[in-house]
Amino acid sequence: MATKIYTKTGDKGKTSLIGGTKVPKSHIRIEAYGTVDELNSYIGLAGDHIMDAHTKTILKEIQDRLFTIGSSLACDPDKEPLMKIPDLKEADIYLLENEMDAMNNILPPMKFFVMPGGHVAVSTTHIARCVCRRSERLCVNMQEHELFVEPLVIKYLNRLSDYLFVVSRYVAHLLQVAEIPWKPRVA
Repeated sequence: MATKIYTKTGDKGKTSLIGGTKVPKSHIRIEAYGTVDELNSYIGLAGDHIMDAHTKTILKEIQDRLFTIGSSLACDPDKEPLMKIPDLKEADIYLLENEMDAMNNILPPMKFFVMPGGHVAVSTTHIARCVCRRSERLCVNMQEHELFVEPLVIKYLNRLSDYLFVVSRYVAHLLQVAEIPWKPRVA
């Protein structure tokens, strides 16, 4: 018989961190890793709309890193040293930077603020970028409240949102979709 997905243990609004510590489902740590999970889903959706094989491969790699980040955030920091939680590495950040540099070498320089839109792949990548920024803000909020967050997590999320912006421009370029300039209303 298949294992049931429901446990009923969260029916009263509590959940367990990795390590067993019970916290309310409204806890900022739960909000942070839940938002990273949302980000991972949007990156999967963006990847489903992007046809460039190399970009799809990098997005899959990023999804793996987001599972690593989610594990780190879901872990009770007092018990984490006793567990084998995967680690994020500086090389993960260098990958994003190198990918951005390569795409920016192909893209025309930006001369205006870019509005999301023009193609579902572009728009979905922008949504992922926005969710990434929210993930980063939640992690910074945790840090400000003296809840442990691996500093590399915040750095990675910051770089990832930049990467997603460049990917949105790159995908528009590959699709030959004109970027939509923001034209502020003056009067």
